[in-house]
Amino acid sequence: MDQAHEVPVASDSAPASHPTDQYAHVLDVAGHLEPELVLFRRDLHANPELSRGEFRTTAAIAARLERAGLAPRVRSAGSGLVCDIVPAGCPDPGSERLPFLAFRADIDALPVQEVSDLDFRSRVPGVMHACGHDVHTAVVLGAGLTLAELAREGRLERPVRLIFQPAEEVMPGGALDLVAEGALAGVSKILSVHCDPKLDVGHVGLRTGALTAACDMVSLTLDGPGGHTSRPHLTADLVYALASIVTEVPAALSRRIDPRAGLSLVWGQISAGSAPNAIPGTGSAKGTIRTLDQDAWNQAPDVVHELIDAIAAKFGVKHTLDYVQGVPPVVNEAESVALLRTAASRALGTTAVVSTPQSLGGEDFAWYLQQVPGAMARLGVRTPGDKMVRDLHQGTFVADEGAIGAGVRMLATAALCDWIS
Repeated sequence: MDQAHEVPVASDSAPASHPTDQYAHVLDVAGHLEPELVLFRRDLHANPELSRGEFRTTAAIAARLERAGLAPRVRSAGSGLVCDIVPAGCPDPGSERLPFLAFRADIDALPVQEVSDLDFRSRVPGVMHACGHDVHTAVVLGAGLTLAELAREGRLERPVRLIFQPAEEVMPGGALDLVAEGALAGVSKILSVHCDPKLDVGHVGLRTGALTAACDMVSLTLDGPGGHTSRPHLTADLVYALASIVTEVPAALSRRIDPRAGLSLVWGQISAGSAPNAIPGTGSAKGTIRTLDQDAWNQAPDVVHELIDAIAAKFGVKHTLDYVQGVPPVVNEAESVALLRTAASRALGTTAVVSTPQSLGGEDFAWYLQQVPGAMARLGVRTPGDKMVRDLHQGTFVADEGAIGAGVRMLATAALCDWIS
């Protein structure tokens, strides 16, 4: 699995034959770039960088784009960049008549120890690309290089923007920084891919509507006078209060917010006390709130605050609640999904596109979709026949590199489909 797996390309005799020479040329250019992109991805994989520290990664991307004759704009923070590909003679790129189609890649790694025998496994102890961001980066870079070649040949009809975003894996994420810095100025649509280890390489998973969940972080601290467990009536029973909050609030949410929204509060960390016969003076709980529904996400902070206020008051304990709205749900727009479906069918064949289920994982690509329409595609990275169960954010995660070429061909084709179709 450390070798690139060959992904079939739709032939002219297949039902998904390319309607113009433009599409065939995209596949040809992308195919020539694929070996280089595989090596580029391996370099990123061997040298992962954590969120907001992706300086080497950014420099490598910028250098390759500059070699292609492009002018990447590295962020002042040094991590992440934006790069425009503008057709020759384009009078007003980013205008209402000629808006940008944007491709976004996330470039950060995770604090996870890699467990593999790959020749290009991570050289950084405790850090690896366990979510496939190195693959995402190679895909968007390859699509950009392909379209830059078309632009030089006078074959590109619309401007395209590449967004290489830092800090997707933290809250608040880097998408908010890019939006605030104007990365979406003049953009009419944005597309992205995300690795899917449960989908065979050469396939693309698409879904209209909510694809991933909103994800918020809650951190609760309780304070009381403390005391002896023999006299709980003379103090505030902080442990009982904490237990009541962590059990009653999740249940009450299903009665305060429409249960069809599927909002879920799950505690991942609870701490209180150090002795069996002493009521502690402090306690804490931390967890996440997830939902696929935008309205429920908007309501959740006020309702959670109200419920915890009521329970804490009942037991006479003071409390502090830090509620961080992390990311909204990724809601794929129908027209953008249709564009990806057309592009994937033309670039990879009509059987390449499959339906993909919703995920309760969070993804800060959602912040871009709060501003402009767009869609995220699930990119198959499982080697056909591989029986090992792999998942994202695990040290055993491995991506079949044939996914890089598949993603490049799909995104580059989408830039043509969005204009020609």
